[in-house]
Amino acid sequence: MIYIKPEILERVNSWLTPAFDNDTQEEIKHMIASDPKGLEESFYKDLEFGTGGMRGIMGLGTNRINKYTLGKNTQGLSNYLKESFPNEQVKVAIAYDCRHNSNTFGKVVADVFSANGIQVYLFEDLRPTPELSFALKYLDCHCGIVLTASHNPPEYNGYKVYWQDGGQLVPPQDGEIISEINKLDYSEIKFESNSNLIQYIGKDIDDVFIDASIKNGSFDTSSEAKQNLNIVFTSLHGTSIMSIPETLQRAGYTNVNIVNEQKVPNGDFPTVVSPNPEEPEALKMAMKLAEKVDGDIVIGTDPDCDRLGVVVRNLENELVILNGNQTMLLMTDFLLKQWKNTGRISGNQFIASTIVSTPMMSVLANAYNVEYKIGLTGFKWIAKMIKDFPEQDFIGGGEESFGFMVGDFVRDKDAVTSTLLACEIAAQAKAEGKSLYEKLIDLYVTHGFFKERLISLTKKGIEGAEEIKQMMVDARKNPLEEVNGSKVVRIEDYQLSIAKDMVKGTEEQIDIPKSNVLIYYTEDGSKIALRPSGTEPKIKFYISVNTKLDNMSAFIETEQLLENRIDNILKDMNL
Repeated sequence: MIYIKPEILERVNSWLTPAFDNDTQEEIKHMIASDPKGLEESFYKDLEFGTGGMRGIMGLGTNRINKYTLGKNTQGLSNYLKESFPNEQVKVAIAYDCRHNSNTFGKVVADVFSANGIQVYLFEDLRPTPELSFALKYLDCHCGIVLTASHNPPEYNGYKVYWQDGGQLVPPQDGEIISEINKLDYSEIKFESNSNLIQYIGKDIDDVFIDASIKNGSFDTSSEAKQNLNIVFTSLHGTSIMSIPETLQRAGYTNVNIVNEQKVPNGDFPTVVSPNPEEPEALKMAMKLAEKVDGDIVIGTDPDCDRLGVVVRNLENELVILNGNQTMLLMTDFLLKQWKNTGRISGNQFIASTIVSTPMMSVLANAYNVEYKIGLTGFKWIAKMIKDFPEQDFIGGGEESFGFMVGDFVRDKDAVTSTLLACEIAAQAKAEGKSLYEKLIDLYVTHGFFKERLISLTKKGIEGAEEIKQMMVDARKNPLEEVNGSKVVRIEDYQLSIAKDMVKGTEEQIDIPKSNVLIYYTEDGSKIALRPSGTEPKIKFYISVNTKLDNMSAFIETEQLLENRIDNILKDMNL
């Protein structure tokens, strides 16, 4: 006899009512009979909004991405929009990526909005996420939706919500909308489309978006330097193929080699284990092409084109992948130099990053006399900084997970403009007889050598979620007193909003929204952060160490010293 927990059965039975179509009901009956474990995974909770919106496996149930969970979200959001803007014609923009069902889900979302009397601008085909952020501001919309699961595996999809400023939802608004969604019964979803309120958009938006990217990402690089840069680019089967080649061409970069095997958008991502530019394997084909054509720089983007991986040649002329912190530092320093050289730094500017990113961003800010703002993981927090401080100029900012934002014309990480910016830096460096790698080492010599590493542990399913939860509970109950022989001098607990000075025995409040993050700082300048992922079944450990670098010739030896220090920290923490 098959046993199904009563609370699960109650949820399941609600999906066997006339609010759900016959195919859905028949499939659920089949799961009851043949896949009780799968049924439990599908119904044991509601999908939640995390760091980057709502992501989940596609399928039936409250814990899955499907017509009904997306419909319920959209109905709740529609109700909230109409309450928030009672005397206006509410307008929304919708984009979607290359994933399976994304175009179908995009139309479902458009139908529900239109059924609620809301004007919809729906992209006619897949488009990069940053273009949605741009489009909703350009079209004076109240809200925007992207159907994407970023770099998650093929069985995933997702739903990201943007507000009037072009940034993703942040507290307390996200909580208010979730509350509105939770009030609803599935029978209240209006699925009947009003086609008169759905307008398809495409090339008209592409053109102004690409023009804006070029305006924000170009910096007086000579035509000769642009033509002399040998670029290899891969879209990893994603949406960036719709924008990046055209952007580079219009900006004057004519020497672009595209990885043809990964050029066609495909939700199966057939040539990679994971379409994640953080993973070295994902960039293998592009690096192979770069060796063949003697490329100077390799750039690969994730499926929704908001993050990029950058590959450059090291001191031995070998291709190496920069980590997200290194790319962020190069881009931020370059932007700061441009602002300084044009006399635009007045002390009223800021750069931004996250609590788990490299501390070297703070050092750069001090060197250029700009403010450094720091927030939780996720670009919605950087977008909120721009919104909260309109009197200040936002220069640029990023996070360790391969995302960067240039200026504020897009209010989310933007691999289109960032790809152009990376090429500008590389082209100018090559014209000076230098590589990007040498530029990075120059920064280390000037500001100190900061080295980071990320360790991710994957824990899937109900048991995995419980295991991750317990790991964080244990870390709080038994905080580290020393790491690799160096005393812990400060502990920041973002769930409790408390920072403890372990030397003085004092505490202070952390003025950042609560989040399940724990950070240790040690006497020797090391930083260790623990954080469960908000979008994947993972717990992440972020390690940062640093030391002085006297000159470029000492780089390899000093880098090895820092790598050994990280290895010893991981060994000490049993990771």
